[in-house]
Amino acid sequence: FVMKTLHQDSGGGRRSYELTIPPIVRFGFGRIAEVGDIATVFGNRIWLVIGQHSFTTCGGKELLFDGFRQHGLDFQEVAHSDGEPTVQQLAKAVRSLPFDRENVVVVAVGGGATIDFGKALSALATNIEPDTEESAEEMILDRLEGVGRGIPIDTQPLPFVAVPTTAGTGAEATRNAVLSCQKRKFKKSLRSTLMVPRAVVLDPSLIGSCSRNVIAASGIDCLTQLIESFICRFRWSVPRSLVLDAFPDAMTALPRLLKNPLDKVAQSSLVHAAFISGVSLGNSGLGLAHGVAAALGVECGASHGLACAALLPVALRVNQKIAENDLAKLNQVLGGEGLSAPDSAQQLIERVVELCRFAGTPTRLSELGLKRSRIPWVAEHSGGNSMRGNPVHLSSLELEQLLESVF
Repeated sequence: FVMKTLHQDSGGGRRSYELTIPPIVRFGFGRIAEVGDIATVFGNRIWLVIGQHSFTTCGGKELLFDGFRQHGLDFQEVAHSDGEPTVQQLAKAVRSLPFDRENVVVVAVGGGATIDFGKALSALATNIEPDTEESAEEMILDRLEGVGRGIPIDTQPLPFVAVPTTAGTGAEATRNAVLSCQKRKFKKSLRSTLMVPRAVVLDPSLIGSCSRNVIAASGIDCLTQLIESFICRFRWSVPRSLVLDAFPDAMTALPRLLKNPLDKVAQSSLVHAAFISGVSLGNSGLGLAHGVAAALGVECGASHGLACAALLPVALRVNQKIAENDLAKLNQVLGGEGLSAPDSAQQLIERVVELCRFAGTPTRLSELGLKRSRIPWVAEHSGGNSMRGNPVHLSSLELEQLLESVF
């Protein structure tokens, strides 16, 4: 997100703000069948970007294709994601796109990595014209935050429709796509308000095929985003109100899904909460857990969700005192009324720790594959927008000491 400073209105009224959300959102079981209906608003040719495993197992493939056929839409697969998207994968995909792009709608069906892949591809398809994969790679680098020449995404991307098959990342609601580059050792965002999906289809039935590990990692990523966006330095009223509505259902839904991934009530609650977490983080900010998780992903290939799970309890403890009133509010919507703010904040942390324990997610950074000798590098490279939103400012040395404590 491009962080907007909130200014006091000159007349002394409510502070000014900007709220960015997808203009079309359809939520409900079986609504993947409506993607074709939505796509006709934007074009008549579908370019599919899929998560290779999730697309074949989510159970919505035939409904999706039937909807395309009913509306007379041509469709073809143009790319599939294989793990978190990289600069090199995007460069190859852009170069292999069909030349004719008239009336094309990009539809991504998959987890957060797939949605980021599709979001980036739809933007790059109209903003760069490379002759080779090498030139495509350089053009992408020049458009990533803090990497190249800072060239903006200023041409309208191809219309993009996001259909998540996991409940956690919130990528379907945000204006950025996270790309990594192992040889240059970074994970950075391609970002523009033009990249917000034109439409999102939230079909809770699609997450029924997720493994317990995926449910755990993505679910705790969702909770981390809800909490961090609620307490971050850039928090404000509208995203916070959305979080207060979604958070209690998410806390209840995740353990239910870990026991039974076909629990429809829990599926519905967590898919909704994941979307709200994306809206909230995109319009407020994040914090320590996400700032460090990105660096861990670069250094040791750690799963983003598992990294967040390992870091969320320690991030809460670091911010506990300065954010205790906000943490207490989150605990109150879970039923923790009648406690003092310090006690209520502590109870929330204990609830989160217990949920992570039940999920079986890592509690030590060594479990993610990090080597102790690389902690200074991780601390040094845990900056960016997420860390700037953390309520407590930590120097690189202080962060290094903190990471040592949970190694």
